Amino acid sequence: MNAGFADSRAGHTAIATTGHGRGETSLSIGPSNEAVAVALWQSAPLPSDFREHWRQELRSLADLARLRARVRASLTGSSTVARPEQEHWSERLVLIADELTSNALRHGGAPVATALASRGGQWLLSVTDSSLEVPPEPAKGRDPGLGGFGLYLVADLSAQHGWSPGDDSKTVWAVVHADQD
Repeated sequence: MNAGFADSRAGHTAIATTGHGRGETSLSIGPSNEAVAVALWQSAPLPSDFREHWRQELRSLADLARLRARVRASLTGSSTVARPEQEHWSERLVLIADELTSNALRHGGAPVATALASRGGQWLLSVTDSSLEVPPEPAKGRDPGLGGFGLYLVADLSAQHGWSPGDDSKTVWAVVHADQD
């Protein structure tokens, strides 16, 4: 992990790259000179030239298990993890799908739809909900036991991520590069 701090004044912000070059994180120096990481969730257009494989509407958190199985099967040919002892790039996308979709179901508005698309060795996961008023915002100053850190995970696990408002919806998205296994 690469990280840089220009100075230690409270409120200073520096940009660092985390997660082997995947995603950017803003590092702020807090009031006690501690580093506080805030994932950058900028409004950015949905990447273009990806071929959509499928789109699935979800109505409740109970639908997440079926979504995870569908993402995994689309990427590996199996709805279960074949070798759980080994990390596989596809599991990053499964986790991203779960985090972004569960956020949309909890904080966004129905309908919620998750889509999987690809372009070459890149995979795009996008989640659309009807809540324009609630952009993705990582938890700040919260006890880790209370949760709310999924957007940090998504920022770290993805090569690119962002969100874009539409006329009556917003779409949160992330891109993962398929590793050569």
